[in-house]
Amino acid sequence: MSEDASIQERSENANDESRAHPRYEVTAYVDYTGSEVLLYHRIENISLGGICIQTAALEDIGTTVELVINFPTLDAVISVQGEVVWANREPPQDVGIRFNALDDEQRSVLRQYLDALRRRRG
Repeated sequence: MSEDASIQERSENANDESRAHPRYEVTAYVDYTGSEVLLYHRIENISLGGICIQTAALEDIGTTVELVINFPTLDAVISVQGEVVWANREPPQDVGIRFNALDDEQRSVLRQYLDALRRRRG
């Protein structure tokens, strides 16, 4: 998973400014399981609250999915459960997933990763 490309805090519209957690664009990949097992899908952006994944295999809103996110710079992997909160069926075909109940360890790893992204933007 390469984390070197465009890391940008998103604030493209008013909805982004009202978010509880800032989103960061990354060039990274995730495996997830919903109605099918989908491997190596591009993460468009990530935050403490959720993730946006580019995929043509879209899940229905409300679907529970299992995510495996690899953070090679931290030598860490987290497995989290999430819920599909929106799906864009038009290009670029992506899906928004809200994380369900991250435990302390998962939240800590994710926070370390986001802090590293923020420092690199510096």
